[in-house]
Amino acid sequence: MSKPAYLVVDARVHDAERILRYRELAEIAVARFGGRYLARGGATETLEGGWAPQRLVIVAFPSMEVARSFHDSPEYRAARAARAGIADFDILLTEGLEEAPADSV
Repeated sequence: MSKPAYLVVDARVHDAERILRYRELAEIAVARFGGRYLARGGATETLEGGWAPQRLVIVAFPSMEVARSFHDSPEYRAARAARAGIADFDILLTEGLEEAPADSV
């Protein structure tokens, strides 16, 4: 069983209107690769340390391999091109924990 993977994005958007096209294209690519948004620009609060993202996005994927395929896909490359010059992203990919089968609890 493969472990889930999480794409964590710290987004700094410089043009709120033009980023809408990026969002449309990114949604299509996320869906194509079986991803789902867990957090998308909601309120954040720094409890420790100095990290204070402007806009935090977390996307779950079935595996690290699928997440990498998403990031390298033509669909997401089009989304990245649409955000060029209007947003800066720091993107981290992390492996999640293997989920226990529901009947093992």
